[in-house]
Amino acid sequence: MTDDATGRGAPRQGRPQQEPGGAVGDNGRVPRRPAAVAAALACVLALSGCSGDSASAQGPRSPQLEALDTGDDGVIAVADRQPAPALAGTTLDGEPLDVSDLRGSVVVLNFWASWCAPCRSEARTLNEVAARTASSGVRFVGVNVKDERSPAQAFERRQQVPYPSLHDQPGRLLLQFRKVVPQTPPTTLVLDREGRIAGFFAGEVRLSELLAPVEQIAAET
Repeated sequence: MTDDATGRGAPRQGRPQQEPGGAVGDNGRVPRRPAAVAAALACVLALSGCSGDSASAQGPRSPQLEALDTGDDGVIAVADRQPAPALAGTTLDGEPLDVSDLRGSVVVLNFWASWCAPCRSEARTLNEVAARTASSGVRFVGVNVKDERSPAQAFERRQQVPYPSLHDQPGRLLLQFRKVVPQTPPTTLVLDREGRIAGFFAGEVRLSELLAPVEQIAAET
């Protein structure tokens, strides 16, 4: 995707729309970004990510999400961070991967699917942030959810994704994060060097939104 230097742009199709003041509106629409506690709670609908309908559309609901007290930049204060659930499995290339083995690095987790239009749009952002922060000890791991292996591999080739992705066709890994991650992609989490959730971005993420928080978390001592 091409980043918008001005920061957040207008919400895209299928993304929750923010009502004045950031509150949930009468029409059922909710904020797109996790700028405050309400934003994490607002992601309770599974169709708030890659659906073509608004958050008020009919369909299965995600479990109630815990509130993540993020700042306007999506970063969670150190004192408020919680350990990330265990995350291990097999990558799209058939290799074993356990995120706990990456402890000591900052880890960016991106939940995505090949059928998800916002996932395609944000791929360039993720690739660029991965390249620009690798020297700071940042590792990227994708979690390909509810997707077949062949189209997911084609997505990675087409988007030139440089990092591995766990294959989670049944959505079991996604369910392990059900208290904090909406059940429809995309969502991006940033784990600090101790494996705690330090950043949260629901929906398509832009370069101007992700790069600075990742660099900030990587600089923590």
